[in-house]
Amino acid sequence: MKSVTCAVFLLLTLLGVAIAKDAPPSSGEDPAVEKRLHALSKELRCLVCQNETLADSQAGLAEDLRREVREQIKAGKTDQEIIQFLTQRYGQFILYRPQVTPTTYLLWFGPFVLLIGGLFILFRYIRQRRDSITDTPLTAEEKARASELLASSAGEKSA
Repeated sequence: MKSVTCAVFLLLTLLGVAIAKDAPPSSGEDPAVEKRLHALSKELRCLVCQNETLADSQAGLAEDLRREVREQIKAGKTDQEIIQFLTQRYGQFILYRPQVTPTTYLLWFGPFVLLIGGLFILFRYIRQRRDSITDTPLTAEEKARASELLASSAGEKSA
């Protein structure tokens, strides 16, 4: 039963590799256009994958967006004009590194605020625990018992 499960898993894995989609070759028309396209694609987010840049994505919409950017580059638009066009059309979400604006303050500064708040709480907790611990000296009876235990322990080690 175990070998059948392993064989099915191996078969499914090989099937996934066999139908994997290769990256489409870039149109080798103009290397300067392709270089600009690649640089711009690294700054833009794939709207389908959402965690990949436009350059890394293999989604159909990403291919369409790369084609659109390529056409705008050929039309002579600057990188800023292209980014502004895509931002107007798709919003700030298309930017892989969103701008720092009042609407994105939480995104940019939230992790640092949480870290500082967590450290503050941790230090207060440690200080409170340290202050709650009191040092009480041993009684004569406890000292005698500790001496006995140490003496018996030292005798066992030497034997």
